[in-house]
Amino acid sequence: MASALLAIIILAPIAGALTILFIPEKEDVIIKSTAAFFTFISLAASVAAYFMYDVAKGGMQLVLEIPWVNEFGIKFSLGVDGISLPLILLTSIVIFTGVFASWDMQHRIKEFFIFLLVLVSGVFGVFASRDLFFFYLFFEVAVIPMYILIGVWGSTRKEYAAMKLTLYLLVGSAFVLIGAIAMFLYGADPVKGLGYRTFDIASLAQVQFDPAFQKFAFFLMMIGFGFLVPMWPLHTWSPDGHVAAPTAVSMLHAGVLMKLGGYGLIRVGLACFPEGAHYWAPLIATLCCVNATYGAFVAMVQKDLKFVIGYSSVSHMGYVLLGISAMNAVGIDGAVAQMFAHGIMTALFFAIVGNIYNKAHTRMIAEFGGLAHQMPRVAYSFLIAGLASLGLPGLYNFVAEFAIFMGAIQVYPVRAFISVFAIVITAIYVLRVMMRVFFGPRNPRWDDLKDARGVEIVPFIILSGTLILFGVFPDLLMNMIDNGVVPLAEKLATFKMGGIF
Repeated sequence: MASALLAIIILAPIAGALTILFIPEKEDVIIKSTAAFFTFISLAASVAAYFMYDVAKGGMQLVLEIPWVNEFGIKFSLGVDGISLPLILLTSIVIFTGVFASWDMQHRIKEFFIFLLVLVSGVFGVFASRDLFFFYLFFEVAVIPMYILIGVWGSTRKEYAAMKLTLYLLVGSAFVLIGAIAMFLYGADPVKGLGYRTFDIASLAQVQFDPAFQKFAFFLMMIGFGFLVPMWPLHTWSPDGHVAAPTAVSMLHAGVLMKLGGYGLIRVGLACFPEGAHYWAPLIATLCCVNATYGAFVAMVQKDLKFVIGYSSVSHMGYVLLGISAMNAVGIDGAVAQMFAHGIMTALFFAIVGNIYNKAHTRMIAEFGGLAHQMPRVAYSFLIAGLASLGLPGLYNFVAEFAIFMGAIQVYPVRAFISVFAIVITAIYVLRVMMRVFFGPRNPRWDDLKDARGVEIVPFIILSGTLILFGVFPDLLMNMIDNGVVPLAEKLATFKMGGIF
């Protein structure tokens, strides 16, 4: 049973999509309940995997391996460690709450939930795959449905945003594909490589790639996964995608999909090309400073709530890149923790904004005022997300960001200081939005707005509770993450070479 647990997590959404396929369109409550049931299966299996994982033992666990194409060494190989398991748990929480955030969906709900479930199955597959072929396959499965979900159910220049997002991410995936093929061919070389064909990531990580190849291959991975993080200046697709996407898709987009880039950079880039990573790390550290400060400044002047959160995500993902570029255990610990914390926080933000937009039919900050009077549950939930965004102690974002800066300041003190300054800007725009939307002078125009109730509050309770739980008891995740990161950090420490600048 344990070895099949990851397969259950991945296949439950697919089973849900197939079940919904046979449900009549008019049975909207049954369709939504079916989506909730099958995403709950993934959530329950993820929680079970969390408790079954032996932190003291470490390494890859819950392994499932099925040969597929022996000639090319391709296997359907699944497993989790301290890096991937927290991200699987993140994904299961976000998709389960995303279903309830979409409970008021009325337009073509059958197709919407089918594509949503297929997308999240691809995300689960990326985090669980130990085989590079399936890693890339699931990566594409996670990206393609976004075009349809935004193009059909989105708003605010949805066709433009959907096409822009798809083109950017496909260009990024092309870089990853070239790098994966190059790794496969190098690994099969009888002299320099393993002497046999394989896509197994752990086996490829044992290959002694020469320094020139490592610089080339890591650059491909840096650009390919950098599109998805998103790393400046490859980020422009992301805010447009956030704003145009329907609520659940925005939650998955910012909460989970962007994490595929950071995870791929760690799992493939750092693990397989340590010398190449050392060479390009200073450039990543410089670009992530732009991510953090530029994203924060742009978020500060936005008028649309979704654009504020969209550019805030660009800023916060810069912290993830900073932790990765530090190349030490503390920094990478923080990067993985930040991916989890930011995923929960931004999913909560988008669930809140979606709830307000569905009732007020506007997201313009200037049009609101004093909503805490009419919508106290929504206001308190936004307060928790906002305080997490600015790094308040007691919430998990503080733990993640503290670890990132502790790791980065040892290697890039100036860049770390610049990135810390972005937190000040974050506090400005978060408090500005809270004041103007929820706690400013009351606008009589919105006196008839109803507070979140019934299934609407499910995302708020689960996501807020998660931020508080892991903020108060950070070792519930940090011990697991550190267990997965330490072997990688030790490997990186054995390779020292000059950076690009």
